[in-house]
Amino acid sequence: MKIISSVQNSYIKDLLKLQEKSRERKKRGLFIVEGQREISLVIKGNYIVDSILFVADLFSKDKIKALNIATSKYIEITKDIYQKLAYRDSTEGIIAVVKTKDFELDKIQFKTPTPLVLVLEGIEKPGNLGAMLRTADAAKLDAVFIADPKTDMFNPNIIRSSIGCLFTNQIAVGNSEDISNFLKKKNIHIYSATLQNSNEYHKNDYTKATAMVVGTEATGLTQIWRDVATQNINIPMQGEIDSMNVSVAAAILTFEAKRQRGFKI
Repeated sequence: MKIISSVQNSYIKDLLKLQEKSRERKKRGLFIVEGQREISLVIKGNYIVDSILFVADLFSKDKIKALNIATSKYIEITKDIYQKLAYRDSTEGIIAVVKTKDFELDKIQFKTPTPLVLVLEGIEKPGNLGAMLRTADAAKLDAVFIADPKTDMFNPNIIRSSIGCLFTNQIAVGNSEDISNFLKKKNIHIYSATLQNSNEYHKNDYTKATAMVVGTEATGLTQIWRDVATQNINIPMQGEIDSMNVSVAAAILTFEAKRQRGFKI
């Protein structure tokens, strides 16, 4: 078992680049995950763990063995190194270096003839994206489609804000045209959240195969989703503004569909 005690170690410097730069994550096909819960979800999601770094005083070797991680590369590090690498203010003492996945459309498989999916177009803030992945996990959605993403999916803030739900959801990434064509081929009804030519969201039937589509708060959905929609929908507002945080809107729409499908709220 290797031991690294200096933050100036070249391997540690490379890992810091993974945390900080999307370009490095894409080039090397690796990203960093911290925390026992998140690493457990990485394993459950069938990701390949390249290596494990741990602080022996904080996370014992026996606890590591209990995770049943399929890697032979274990590195003991100091608390100083851990604090450098850790993205959030935690003291769990364990970090995994994990291989990225390709979120390809053709890998999506539905286990039911009436899937419920969420489409997120052009979401800019990683925190919002992570929050919606949490909603998707909570609602046990059949898939999440990321259309025209503005950040890479292994951004550490997405991992943190999703509390590991990046690894629990079935995800595909692509452009809006390809995703909308995929949904149409699967005979999935599309409900696009937009003010234009829309009705109130609770007036529609979501018990059939359904895709809920939301976009950015600033510009909303692009025209392609307005045109392809089975029905454009809106969430009525009673205050002074005409929009809400996109992650809140996605949760409202998702759980209305779940309510119609018999989920007790």
